[in-house]
Amino acid sequence: MNQQDGLRFLRKDPILGKIIDNVGDYSLKRRNHHFAVLVESIISQQLATSAAEVIFRRFRKIYPKFPTAAQILSTRKSKLRAAGLSGMKIDYLKDLARNIKEGRLNMKLLSKMCDEEVIDHLTQVKGIGRWTAEMFLIFSLGRQDVLPVHDLGLRKGAQMAFSLPDLPK
Repeated sequence: MNQQDGLRFLRKDPILGKIIDNVGDYSLKRRNHHFAVLVESIISQQLATSAAEVIFRRFRKIYPKFPTAAQILSTRKSKLRAAGLSGMKIDYLKDLARNIKEGRLNMKLLSKMCDEEVIDHLTQVKGIGRWTAEMFLIFSLGRQDVLPVHDLGLRKGAQMAFSLPDLPK
C-alpha cells in the first residue's frame, strides 16, 4: 500500500480523517546512511531533543567526516565521554561498530530483509531495542506500513484522539 492509499483508507475513520485533514500533506524524509541513523538513534535515546542535538554535534566534531565503525572502535572512551556521551552509550556505540566490523551486522543486507528479520538483526546489538529498530524501518528503509505500537507518543496521541481513559496497550 502506498502513502496515498493508506491516507484514503484512514480518512474513512471520522476521527482519523479529521486529524489527517488538519495536519495536511506530509512526507517522510528517508535517511539512507544506515550506520549514521543507528549511531544518532543511540546517542539521542532518552534525551531531550535539544540535549541530543548538542551531544551529537560534539560527537561529529571528533571526526573530519561521519566516522566509520573502525574509527568509532579506535576512539578513546575519554574522548567520547568529553563529547557528553554516557559510559553506557559509548558501550552501545562500540558494540554497534564491533558488530559491523566483524560482519555480524551487514548494513547492506537490511534493505533485503523483511521487517521482523531487520528487527531481529538489529536488536542483537546492545542499545538497539524494538522501538529503535522500528524507527529504522520507517525512516531509513522507508517502510511506511510499520506501526510502532509501543511508541509512547503514538499511544498518547491515540488516547487523546479517541478520548480513552487509559493509555492504549
